[in-house]
Amino acid sequence: MSLLAGCAGPQRKPDTAAQPTLVLPETTAAIPGLDQQRLMVEQLARLAPDADPGVLALAVQARVCALRHGDAAADARLAVIDYSKPSSQKRLWVFDVVHDKLLFREHVSHGQGSGETIATRFSNVEGSFATSLGLYRTAETYIGGNGYSLRMDGLDPGFNDNARQRAIVMHGAWYANPDLIRTQGRLGRSQGCPALREGIARVVIDIMKQQQLLFAYANDAAWLQRGHSFACDGRDARSILAAARGDALRGGGAMAAIAAP
Repeated sequence: MSLLAGCAGPQRKPDTAAQPTLVLPETTAAIPGLDQQRLMVEQLARLAPDADPGVLALAVQARVCALRHGDAAADARLAVIDYSKPSSQKRLWVFDVVHDKLLFREHVSHGQGSGETIATRFSNVEGSFATSLGLYRTAETYIGGNGYSLRMDGLDPGFNDNARQRAIVMHGAWYANPDLIRTQGRLGRSQGCPALREGIARVVIDIMKQQQLLFAYANDAAWLQRGHSFACDGRDARSILAAARGDALRGGGAMAAIAAP
């Protein structure tokens, strides 16, 4: 397996010894229904008023689908990246869904193959240096070419399920320092990995390691139409986005100015 096309670089043996066994929901009571999902989206929107409520709703739906498929435990934390926002803005939020807490709000880089300031191209192909969209489950940490890093497995077939083969990992990077925004108008870019500023990367990785969930969004027509991670109850991505944005408009929330794509 080639790792030259991704962000991982030279690796040491992963620290897998202390990895916990995935604890799955024992009953369907752990899986929120539509009303509970709506309340969850409203709560996340209160915690992160600068996040698009439609994106939060799609992330919550992907989390529900992961629970239904046995891909995550009910207490899994949820990170959301909105790649429709420029890298000059904080576009990563990490939530403790169970305890209704926003743990982090950070800048995050996208891949060189995805564009300059805003990511507009996405790929699941090794060597593309592009960001991949969809839901990921985090895995083990290791020390590689970019220091302390977090492996992720893509749960969206055809869109991010080559993440491990491509060495798409979360790591710290000098080019993800927001100080660069003042000089070049954007962050630097990775080889497809969600790279964070070096001062916070280890802390975020330690919160997100060991079978947590990360949802990467963009207004990409192919993924919105054919993505699998959020498609488990018959609703399509556009309707989920529109419903949540409509709720925010009717509620007079902070995201009232957001229009559906």
